[in-house]
Formats: sequence, C-alpha cells, structure tokens
Amino acid sequence: MKIVLIHGQNHKGSSYHIGRMIADKITCEKEVTEFFLPKDLNHFCTGCYSCIEEESKCPFYSEKSKIMEAVEQADLLVFTTPTYCMRASAPMKSFIDLTFTYWMVHKPRACMFEKKAVVVSTAAGTGTNTAIKDIVTALEYWGIPSIRKYGVSVQASGWNMVSDEKKSQIDKKTTQLAKKLSLNRKPNVGIKTKMLFNMMRMMQKKGWGSGETEKKYWQEKGWLDRKRPWKEAYRINAVNSVLRT
Repeated sequence: MKIVLIHGQNHKGSSYHIGRMIADKITCEKEVTEFFLPKDLNHFCTGCYSCIEEESKCPFYSEKSKIMEAVEQADLLVFTTPTYCMRASAPMKSFIDLTFTYWMVHKPRACMFEKKAVVVSTAAGTGTNTAIKDIVTALEYWGIPSIRKYGVSVQASGWNMVSDEKKSQIDKKTTQLAKKLSLNRKPNVGIKTKMLFNMMRMMQKKGWGSGETEKKYWQEKGWLDRKRPWKEAYRINAVNSVLRT
C-alpha cells in the first residue's frame, strides 16, 4: 500500500503525530511518503487560470507536481491540519486552491475514484469539525469515494503537553482507524460521488465549464458519452494486478 501524508504545518505537533500513528499502524506492506506545508509548496494561487489551459503552465508547477504525482500513485491519503481560527491552516487552504483543476467541475483524474483518505485535525479547544470539512469538501470533489474523519480536542498547545489519558484515547482510536484502513481493497464509488460527477458532466455537455479546453478534456476521456472514471480506474487496477502476477 502506498500512503501519502500531507501535513498542513511544518512543525510536528499533535495533528502530525496522530497522522503518523495511523500510518504506522497500517498492518499491510506499505510505502510512506510525507509532505509538509508550506515547506514543500510555499505559494498562493494567483488566479491566473494558466493551469486550466495546461497544467504545466502553473507558475508553481515544479513543486506542485512532485506532491500530486505522489498523490496520484497513492492508495491512501492522510491529511493533517491544526485548527486555526476554526478552520484548516492557511498552507492547507493554499494547497487546496492550487489543486483546484483536480475538482470534478474541471479536469478530474480517474485514479482518484479508487482511493481512500483520512483527514485529521486537532485543536486545543473546539473547531476541528469545520477544519476537517475544508479538506473533506475538496477530496469529495476530487472524486475520492471513501473519506474518514478524526477530529480531537487535545486540550493542549503541543503534543508533549497532551495528557496521558488523552493520548490513550487517541491510541485506541488510531488503532481502530488503521485496522479499517489496512483492508487492502478498493472502495466502492457511492451514489453521492456518482451524482456529483453526473452534475459536472451535464455542465460540461452544456458548455458551462471554464472553457473549451475542459470540455475537450472530458470528450477525450469519453466521459461525455458512456465511459466513467471509476470504471476506468477499476480496469487499470485489474490490469496492473494481472501484470504483477
């Protein structure tokens, strides 16, 4: 299993530790890759729309592509963020903005429809639900069909100040999450994901997208006709399984 962790902070605080605990507790054979924001992508989207025409035209493509290549190859994505002012961190929000072409309304990637994800957020007090929602919304629009959430009030400003009782609770929860995520099978694409995709498909058919480049992308994928990205992802996975044997 390929696991990619994307941390919404450079320091290794409570959110980081919980994300690592989940990844470390995955019991199947795994390969873990980590990225830290803003260290690995220290930019804000400028709204130039160059990526709509061609992804490589993004002024920050060289850094962004390193992360997204790993994301596209991953089986499991783990996102962690501290809760800042009741929301995800600014670097995490910037990452979401810089990857907006992956949303179903623009140029979705078939590989996203076979991934699992877990979103972790911690706070000294409240706010983890809204911080998590920022990321979950993006992942849903990427097409990821299985997203688990874990928000926890650690009642401390640093991991070393979290009480033993709270750490024990976190240990149990991360063990439960890791056990479920260790099942090395592809998730089913549910009705919500399919409905979102079909709404965006109708928009593209009617020419309500961001331009002809997007519509051409959908046409070349065959998604304006009978092909669907989740079926394509399953087919590619089946072929790869045969090749590995």
